[in-house]
Amino acid sequence: MAAERIYLDWNATAPLLPCAREAMLEALAMPGNPSSVHAEGRAARAVVEKARRSVAALVGAEPAHVTFTASATEAANHVLSPVYKMGKASISIGALYVSAIEHPAVRAGGRFAADSVTSLPVMRSGVIDLEALSDALARHDVAKGLPLVAIMLVNNETGIVQPIREASAIVKKFGGLLVVDAVQAVARLPVSIAELGADFLILSAHKLGGPKGVGALVSRGETLMPEPLVRGGGQEKGHRAGTENLGAIAGFGAAAALMADGLSARSASMAELRDGAEAAMLAVAPDTVIYGRNVERVGNTCFFHLPGLKAETGQIAFDLEGIALSAGSACSSGKVGASHVLTAMGEDAATGALRLSLGPQTTEAEMERFVATFAKIAARRRMAGQAA
Repeated sequence: MAAERIYLDWNATAPLLPCAREAMLEALAMPGNPSSVHAEGRAARAVVEKARRSVAALVGAEPAHVTFTASATEAANHVLSPVYKMGKASISIGALYVSAIEHPAVRAGGRFAADSVTSLPVMRSGVIDLEALSDALARHDVAKGLPLVAIMLVNNETGIVQPIREASAIVKKFGGLLVVDAVQAVARLPVSIAELGADFLILSAHKLGGPKGVGALVSRGETLMPEPLVRGGGQEKGHRAGTENLGAIAGFGAAAALMADGLSARSASMAELRDGAEAAMLAVAPDTVIYGRNVERVGNTCFFHLPGLKAETGQIAFDLEGIALSAGSACSSGKVGASHVLTAMGEDAATGALRLSLGPQTTEAEMERFVATFAKIAARRRMAGQAA
């Protein structure tokens, strides 16, 4: 009998939480449109607003500052705009600055022309070069508009935590706006939009146990907002037109409410399992490269390279042993290629790396089986090297 499969790709997507599934089913059975004023519509509106409060609480924001979107990618395209609104007045954004390790949804530049987007380097450690950020903003032409800076809080491949508070201080010094992709951070680190000094946060439901197909843009205030991406009706205070996806939003809210509790214990437990696995991996194959091991990382992520083993080969080998992990991020369906994150770090990205990402339900037994499989793959690599 085949062994039960082990899921270790939580950074790609987290399995749907039972509470989120239940909330979704209840919402899907509701007949009302959240914009309708009758009793059925008000009941649907109450579901949306309950979810909005839960999502806001997860990141220390005001519920009124949460705009639901169809995904984090849509939220990124919404906020990365060369035109902002302050009331009826238009505010120009002169250029966009993004770190070289951003998710493709941010690296693509949203609604900015390609020649208005500047890539900011990271250091060999995988941490953004704050001096380069300061230098870039010092050269910014304010006559063309404000600078907009986008830096992720936690990298989706390496798990490395970026110094957002320090970056925020630099951005504010030069009168800019700061967008933070917090997709991989929420439910793994304490996140507060005010404490980070961010103007906007990008969130995704399915990374924390909610459904796929819903995200949010969270703003620090309501005075200055990007020009709407999706136009039409007045939903979401006019920031995002279209009838709200009631079921998905309900699931997002339920997942956010659950994951807001027990964060410290949950994170510590995942870090302990991850650190134990890394120690065992290094004991089996001392030449294993674990990226970001000497800087701050979230406790659930291990991005590693076994010299002589191509990432796609390793991914297939683990999959055949019943273990799901990824070769980099799941940004492109079925595509395995050179990691832009490793390239930005000055590493040889030709053979790639494998990403192990744990979740709250990951067990010690599952990690032991992962290590045993890693040892088997490492042994085959040694034998292949000897034969050559």
